[in-house]
Amino acid sequence: MKYFHEKIEAKWQQYWAKNNTFAASNTSEKPKYYVLDMFPYPSGAGLHVGHPLGYIASDIVARYKRHQGFNVLHPQGYDSFGLPAEQYAIQTGQHPADTTRMNIEGGVDKSGNVIHGYRKQLDRIGFSFDWSREVRTSNADYYKHTQWIFIQLFESWYNKNSDKAESICTLMQEFEKNGNTQVNAVCDENIVSFSAAEWNSFSSEQQQKILLQYRLTYLAETEVNWCAALGTVLANDEIVNGVSERGGHPVVRKKMTQWSMRISAYAERLLQGLNDIDWSESIKESQRNWIGKSVGATVKFQVSGSKFQVEVFTTRPDTIFGVTFMTLAPEHELVAQITTPEQKAAVEAYVEATAKRSERERMADVKTISGVFTGTYAEHPFTKEPIPIWIGDYVLAGYGTGAVMAVPCGDERDYAFANFFKGTHGMPEIKNIFNQDISEAAYGEKGGFELVNSDFLNGLDYKNGTKKAIEALEEIGAGNAKVNYRLRDAVFSRQRYWGEPFPVYYVNGLPQMIDKKHLPIVLPEVEKYLPTEDGQPPLGNATVWAWDSVQCSVVSNQLIDNIKVFPLELNTMPGWAGSSWYWMRYMDAYNTETFADENALKYWESVDLYIGGSEHATGHLLYSRFWNKFLKDRGYAPTEEPFKKLINQGMILGMSAFVYRSEDSKSFYSKGLIQGKNVNPIHVDLSCINDITNELNIEKFKAHPLYVDYANAEFVLEDGKYIVGREVEKMSKSKYNVVSPDDICEEYGADTLRLYEMFLGPLEQSKPWNTAGITGVSGFLKKLWRLYFDDNGSVIINDEPTAEMYKSLHKTIKKVTEDIENFSFNTSVSQFMICVNELQQLKCNHRAILEPLAILVSPYAPHIAEELWSGLGHEGSIATVAFPKFEEKYLVESEKEYPVSFNGKMRFTIKLPLDLTATQIEEIVMADERTQAQLQGRTPNKVIIVPGKIINLVG
Repeated sequence: MKYFHEKIEAKWQQYWAKNNTFAASNTSEKPKYYVLDMFPYPSGAGLHVGHPLGYIASDIVARYKRHQGFNVLHPQGYDSFGLPAEQYAIQTGQHPADTTRMNIEGGVDKSGNVIHGYRKQLDRIGFSFDWSREVRTSNADYYKHTQWIFIQLFESWYNKNSDKAESICTLMQEFEKNGNTQVNAVCDENIVSFSAAEWNSFSSEQQQKILLQYRLTYLAETEVNWCAALGTVLANDEIVNGVSERGGHPVVRKKMTQWSMRISAYAERLLQGLNDIDWSESIKESQRNWIGKSVGATVKFQVSGSKFQVEVFTTRPDTIFGVTFMTLAPEHELVAQITTPEQKAAVEAYVEATAKRSERERMADVKTISGVFTGTYAEHPFTKEPIPIWIGDYVLAGYGTGAVMAVPCGDERDYAFANFFKGTHGMPEIKNIFNQDISEAAYGEKGGFELVNSDFLNGLDYKNGTKKAIEALEEIGAGNAKVNYRLRDAVFSRQRYWGEPFPVYYVNGLPQMIDKKHLPIVLPEVEKYLPTEDGQPPLGNATVWAWDSVQCSVVSNQLIDNIKVFPLELNTMPGWAGSSWYWMRYMDAYNTETFADENALKYWESVDLYIGGSEHATGHLLYSRFWNKFLKDRGYAPTEEPFKKLINQGMILGMSAFVYRSEDSKSFYSKGLIQGKNVNPIHVDLSCINDITNELNIEKFKAHPLYVDYANAEFVLEDGKYIVGREVEKMSKSKYNVVSPDDICEEYGADTLRLYEMFLGPLEQSKPWNTAGITGVSGFLKKLWRLYFDDNGSVIINDEPTAEMYKSLHKTIKKVTEDIENFSFNTSVSQFMICVNELQQLKCNHRAILEPLAILVSPYAPHIAEELWSGLGHEGSIATVAFPKFEEKYLVESEKEYPVSFNGKMRFTIKLPLDLTATQIEEIVMADERTQAQLQGRTPNKVIIVPGKIINLVG
């Protein structure tokens, strides 16, 4: 009976699907365990072998927990809104919904491309997903609830006194009774005070405008990353090196009216919550840095000869007398108003140039120094001396106040800026306020100095100087103590088609929410997925996109009268909208009334184990924590944090191949011949090479559609062969180094793929894929099979196993249990190999050993484990059979193999029971014929025996 992985894997995948083997219950009396993967965006490229790495790890844990008696929720779905499908729609005219469905379900698209289909690929690898709870964020029955959550954010404000979000109704009640003077809220800056009488006298429109300044989601004009080529705003994490991550298009900063989320209200709670979750320190540190808490003071500088003030936030108010100049972000609203006519042209040119650089690029670029003097001065709050105001791109409008008081003697970047523009108009000499030398560099330490040239702060250190400076600023009304955060409110609008529609219509330009009972507001059909000719978002192309407030339905735009029928919002929500709450939808995936039933939420609470990429540290993972905390505040979520434990899997890297083309494109040189030649490396599709020998199949290369331009090129060989270059890179379709899991499953089986990916190395580390190494894992599974079956069928016997067999099994139980608990999956695979080799040598076919071994293997290689379990005579699935328990007694040694030495030299070994005394051991050793042969009739002078350790005969 041979091991045919194709038949076995297909058989058990069908069994699991038919019997809903992995369906979780919301009412089980078992303890719960919720294990979750970051759900995939379904692209037409399908999965490569790097994608399943985290899924395999989570599946091992999910299966292990089922064996331990847990009710396991291990769901899967698709983050199916997003820019890639929209871009494909623009190129081909194919509706993004069709593209997305095809990418999930597979088939042949309208362009004739064969699409693998994520679902089929995932099923083929044998994951224990509860597919009865599948979600797709682009389905209206899902985004209906995303729209509802948006409305809840709109209908909420953040009360600093209670330190949580509350209904906007409570704020309105406060306004009606007391006005806003006693309100302690997270809100817009420069809020105008009003009394209860004034509030009650305001028109409805006036009240709505005021409430927008307090709502947790609000409309505001803000600086955004605008990508004209993609026709949309991009988040910071969608920009790489100043261009869009998708397509590499230019990105500029511009002001637009956008929906924003007041994530900044949760800055401190997001920071403190990191202490309560089991995440890697690197991810926590990324979030801490992104939140960027700073303790210091705000300081107001009066602009000379004007009504304007420049407000700055500083963590070093003790250095107030060291201010040499000020720097504003080029986007700062005061720049255009305070710049002198003489400097206008230079300032405007600089502002335009800066708009082409992203915030991340500007933050990362610490070498380039650039700036322009505005021609204007500010007054020092204490000395009243003039301080020149510059603009520089190292200051960002979205961080702090968008302005800094530059103290070059204490800050390296200010120091470099001052020295770069030294001697030019508007840049005075650096003021030194420390009793330290700054001739070569700034003194940036917070200790080891006394303040000098600092008026009433002279002689003080950092701590005392800071306290006294803040007191003095508050006394003259020029500043106050403040805690600041780098975290900015999140822009929530996108000028895209393929995203969640906002449940918003506009009356006299003011946003109105659509009632929950009329949700979802379904994405309309459009002819074109590009922005309109007058620059409106793609939804501007919709002809049926207006809200009838009487019939409560979406109607033709031609009916808009701004009396009963009003325009709907044209922007859509960003990609992170649907992914910021999806784990809760899995708890109750088909509830039509609410996003999840209260009892289901209470039962599952939060995710026990979350596995996904570290690249989401300051995007999805931060937004998810924000939404979860908000929903907890409003009584909809049961816990403060969504994910108890987070593991970031590394990447499986591809082994790219290169050919080397001469500059004239006429010749290709083999790898060993390129030294000293001007050649350009070109990625080669792996189908054109022998992956073991690295030899290029030249004819196949010439015939490949990608390389038809080189059909007549000359190939310069070494030893009659063209050897390609190899390099480890990120696995990517664009590098032609992608290995499909389908190919591995076809040739070696899904169990081999699962074991091999775990065997490659620690989960958190990145590691290169090498197909050559997979044969060893495939051979291991065949060895395992032969413990249970030979060519004629089962070889299982019911005899009592030997002590050595029990020892090998329980070593493995101990190791595998510890490894899964510690997420060290690679060493478990090694232990399986050791165990099978030992049992093979011991000729073990014993049921008492092989039954628990099949269960041990099951989380890693579930298909073969199911077949082995069936072959052992069991009905049903192995999936919920109790996991074997380690028993220490099987590892306790009852015998010791002693080395027997003569004058310190070991001559032979003898196996003796460990409970013998030294006298008994001596009697046995002296009677042994090998001892007599060594002594040749002599009597040893001394016999040294340490029970359990050594035997040595001397003399």
